[in-house]
Amino acid sequence: GTPPPPGPARPPPAGLAASIRLKQLSSQKGIDLSVCILEKGSEVGSHILSGNVFDPKALEELLSHNDNGDNDGADSKNWREALLESQDSHATPVTDDAFLVLTESGGSYQVPNIFLPSQLHNHGNYIISLSKLARYLGEMAEGMGVEIYPGFAADEVLYADGKAVKGVATKDVGIAKDGETKDTFERGVELLGRQTLFAEGARGSCSESIISKFNLRQEGGADVQHFGLGIKEVWEVPEENFKPGFVQHTLGFPLQSSVMDKVYGGSFLYHQEPNLVLCGLVVGLDYENPYINPYQEFQRWKTHPAIKSHLEGGTCVQYGARVLNEGGYHSLPKLTFPGGMLLGCSAGFLNAVKIKGSHCAIQSGIVAAESVYESLTSGDNAEEKTVASMGEINAEESPLEVTKYAENMEKSWVYDELKEVRNCHEAFSRWGVGGGLLYTGIAAHITKGREPWTLPTPVGNNIDEAKTDAKSTKPAKDFQPIKYPAPDGILTFDLLTNLQRSGTYHEDDQPSHLRIKADVAHVPENISLQVYAAPESRFCPAGVYEYVDEKLVINAQNCIHCKCCSIKMPEEYIDWTVPEGGGGPQYQVM
Repeated sequence: GTPPPPGPARPPPAGLAASIRLKQLSSQKGIDLSVCILEKGSEVGSHILSGNVFDPKALEELLSHNDNGDNDGADSKNWREALLESQDSHATPVTDDAFLVLTESGGSYQVPNIFLPSQLHNHGNYIISLSKLARYLGEMAEGMGVEIYPGFAADEVLYADGKAVKGVATKDVGIAKDGETKDTFERGVELLGRQTLFAEGARGSCSESIISKFNLRQEGGADVQHFGLGIKEVWEVPEENFKPGFVQHTLGFPLQSSVMDKVYGGSFLYHQEPNLVLCGLVVGLDYENPYINPYQEFQRWKTHPAIKSHLEGGTCVQYGARVLNEGGYHSLPKLTFPGGMLLGCSAGFLNAVKIKGSHCAIQSGIVAAESVYESLTSGDNAEEKTVASMGEINAEESPLEVTKYAENMEKSWVYDELKEVRNCHEAFSRWGVGGGLLYTGIAAHITKGREPWTLPTPVGNNIDEAKTDAKSTKPAKDFQPIKYPAPDGILTFDLLTNLQRSGTYHEDDQPSHLRIKADVAHVPENISLQVYAAPESRFCPAGVYEYVDEKLVINAQNCIHCKCCSIKMPEEYIDWTVPEGGGGPQYQVM
């Protein structure tokens, strides 16, 4: 295959930001680097899902460099107008910020903003569609000369002598379910780069294989990563119910009914112009009760008066789900390895207290690009070694490990922000919602991250003994089944009806991309159903897994690429691999 050099493997905001910054530097400093992006979705943005109340500081920094490097910031202030012109999508300024505790009986209590962590204040932020922002950035990147290949899934990491990453291979297409080649068969392409930047989002399949191969968690002294599952709907609502710029977060019903409840999670509800309400529920995947059904909890949440009033008379237009990182500062792996690096949520740069990761992801892309550019363009005859100059990669050049990226990230505001709230997730895990809130309040208002202790003990080399989200699930005999109300088809929906709103499509005649790992193949046969009452039939937000006559059936064509199954399965028995490129959800306004 052709060898395009530094290129993110897949572009959520981190990969797009990195590609744009590389091209800005190429233009300003005179040595051009070729940049290529692979996107497994059918188009840039089609697999992007986020809340999203957006902190624009990293984006504004990125765009401030568009004016020939003079940093006068003209572009950085006009991004809202440019987004509207490019994507017909509004960035609505936050005007009203409410935090409620909901009760089972339909009541609610507003927490005064003065008591909330400053990181939860949203003044100066904007309600946006992240999938639309990604499309806008994709257009900008292409205009700068970045090559973007949508519909190509990075399936395999390629290594030089088994010791350094040299690129990725895309997935073979045109293989039937039985493994035979079809008339449409095409071999995957090897894409080689002097640096490969992995920006796959949370639990990216290539990123996870690299973390494992290079022992990046152990090398970084990191705890295991923990995750939440975010489930979201977008509604069009009538004018009388629309409050532009309104932001509401909640705790309590339906996930917590007492201050000691240990189910970590909460909800969001945002009003985005011209008439959209973005609403969703995030459930921490370290929950214990196997009968919890996050999708049904989300549907139940909408029936609370404090939520229902925003949606009445409206129409649900889109549905989706995606996992997000919740481990924070303690779970960050070593960021670099020979030949590449981890960006954005592939590394884990999400602030769970702030409920935001996009700003950290974009900043990591900027820092990565600056570190890579400096590394690849310094030294004698640097320009002659570029692919833009040679047309190929110099076979004698050893892949570099750009450790400067990690050093610069550690000095950035991203690390400061994550360090300040580093113990908060563990506080919720240990002491429930009451203790977690109390600790978060103390950390936010008093210690500001300066407390001399660490709540989780980084496990170092004993990472196999760490308590993953899968290991948090307890046997079904310790719990009672939960009876969820039937959907009404107006406010609440059955899962398969809602799934249609995600636009999910896969080529039917292809091998399942959801594979049972050979060493734990006994788990779905005699443990998951028998011990845990088949939790995968409840936690999957796309109805992929069901047991028919006590045998597991995998409906892989329903998969919305949320990655939850690779995290929460008993003994993590599923290996999530990429399907043919272009498959999966077709998010438009997420």
